[in-house]
Amino acid sequence: MAQRRELMQGNTDSLLLCLIVERPMYGYQIIKELEERSAGYFRFREGTLYPALHRLERAGLIAGKWQMLPSGQQRKYYHLTEKGRLSLAEKRGQWRDFLAAVNLIIQPVKA
Repeated sequence: MAQRRELMQGNTDSLLLCLIVERPMYGYQIIKELEERSAGYFRFREGTLYPALHRLERAGLIAGKWQMLPSGQQRKYYHLTEKGRLSLAEKRGQWRDFLAAVNLIIQPVKA
């Protein structure tokens, strides 16, 4: 479990940007989407998610907008900024390069 946590720490921002680029999302929706799409591998808690969202917001990669629901409740929806889209494109490229290099090492050498 500690290894999983370490892996997530280095990739939390990328995971969040990848989800939010698809459509604006609110916090609980992000938590459920991460868990569902990863088949339960990623299980974020609010104590992990909201500091990451606030960090991305301060960096100008996402922006939050409060929306009033028909029930009168408010939700903050996060969407990617142009700076966030550029950052995500760069992160995806770095991730593809990293995966390719790791795969070259972990795959058995053909004799």
